[in-house]
Amino acid sequence: MGQFISGLNLRASEVLVPELGFDLESATPCTEELQLYNKLSSELVQPGPGLLELLKGYVPASDQIRDAIAKPTPENEKRALDAVSPTVDILRDIFEYASHLEDGLPKLLNVLCKGGDVTSNLEKNQGLAKLFADVLDFVFEFDHLKMRSPTLQNDFSYYRRMLQRGRYSSNGPDESVSDLRSAMIEDDQANRISLFIAYPTPMLKSMIDTITDFVNKNQLQKSVGDCLAALWATCFATVSKKRTQGPDTSSFCLKVMVVSIVLYDHIDPNGAFYRNSPINIKNSVKVIQTVNPQLVTEYSAANLLSAIRYNSKHLNDDTTPKNVRNLVLAV
Repeated sequence: MGQFISGLNLRASEVLVPELGFDLESATPCTEELQLYNKLSSELVQPGPGLLELLKGYVPASDQIRDAIAKPTPENEKRALDAVSPTVDILRDIFEYASHLEDGLPKLLNVLCKGGDVTSNLEKNQGLAKLFADVLDFVFEFDHLKMRSPTLQNDFSYYRRMLQRGRYSSNGPDESVSDLRSAMIEDDQANRISLFIAYPTPMLKSMIDTITDFVNKNQLQKSVGDCLAALWATCFATVSKKRTQGPDTSSFCLKVMVVSIVLYDHIDPNGAFYRNSPINIKNSVKVIQTVNPQLVTEYSAANLLSAIRYNSKHLNDDTTPKNVRNLVLAV
C-alpha cells in the first residue's frame, strides 16, 4: 500500500493516478462480502432516494408557527402542530438513518481497512467499496438539500416547545408504556434530533465523528486514509480519463471525490492539503471546473468547492501551500 500512496503524490502539472484493480461503475459484490453487503445496502443505500425525496418535499410551517406564537389560541396551535407534524416524521426517519450510519460504517471500514493492504481489500470487496462510495454520494446530496432548508430547525424547535409543554405527542393512547415514560423517551429523542440538525452539514458531521472514533479505537488512521485516497483516485481517474461517461456518472464521481477529500482532511493529522498529500488538490479543482459545465446547477464547481472550503479542517493551516489555498478559495 505504501507504493500506492507514494504513487499518488503527484506534482501539480501531472494528471495521472495509479490504476487500481476495481471499477466503481461496474463493481458488484462477491460471495464472501454478500451478507454484509446486503445488510448495509438495506440500511445505508436503499433508504437514500426516499429520504432525499422527503427532504425535497419539505414544506416550511413558518406562517402557521408565526400565527400560533402571535396569537396562541388552541386553533392556531393545532394548525401549527399539524403543519410541523410531517417535518417531525421526516426528521425521525433521517435520524434513524444517521443511527444506522453510525452503526454500519465501522463494520464497512473493518472489512476495507483491516490488515494493512487496503488496495487488496478494495479489489476483493468491490461491492462494499462501491457501497462506501454510494454512502458518500448520499451524504453530499442530503447535506446540500438540508442547507437549502434553513427553516427546518425552526419548525422542529416549535414542536419541541409544544412537547415540553405537554401539548403534543405522536404516541397514540394504546401505547404500552406509561405516559410519563413515553414523554421522557420522546423528549430525549427530540433533544438528540435537535442536536443532530443544528449542524449545517449534519450527515457529514456524523460521518466524520464515526470514522474518527473508529480510527482512534482501532489505530487505523493510515489504512482509513489510504482507503479514502483510493476512492478519490478511482473517481478522479473516471472523470479525467473516461470521456464517454454520462452526467450521472460524472456528478457521482465528483461528489464522492469531494467527500473523500473532506474526510481525509479530518482523518489524517496533516490533512489533505499539505504538499506531500496523496490527494492532489490542484488537479481535483481542475477536474471539478472542467467537467462541471456539463452538469446541473446543484453540482456546480462553486457548490462542490464550497463543500471542501467550509467543511475542511486543515485548509487554512500554515502547511497548506498558498497557491492551493487560493485555488480552493477562488471559486
